[in-house]
Amino acid sequence: MSLLFAAILVTAPAPAVERVDAAFEDLAASRNAEAITRIEGSREAATDHPATMINLGIAYARQGQQARARALFERAANMGLRVELETAGGSWADSRALAIRALAALEGGRLGGLTRTALR
Repeated sequence: MSLLFAAILVTAPAPAVERVDAAFEDLAASRNAEAITRIEGSREAATDHPATMINLGIAYARQGQQARARALFERAANMGLRVELETAGGSWADSRALAIRALAALEGGRLGGLTRTALR
């Protein structure tokens, strides 16, 4: 997994923030359909938290659904809720910055197909 993509894959919100199921394990294993089902079926709505929106966007991008991915990344970048998220590489980053990075990767053609990307 490249450093850029490891930085985008969200693992979890910071400890002081309510945790959400961002389907990290499914995305890390390239089980994109399962990740979509898990996030969309979780008790937390996928559109209510930047971690779930970013990871859901990653799963859709991997399945070739660029427009859906773009909409999720844009929503995560523009929402009022901003949290620190743990990336797959173990670093912490602002959710807006990660969403913008994911959007740039998508627009640059670096976030689709077999690319391994996700947030923990």
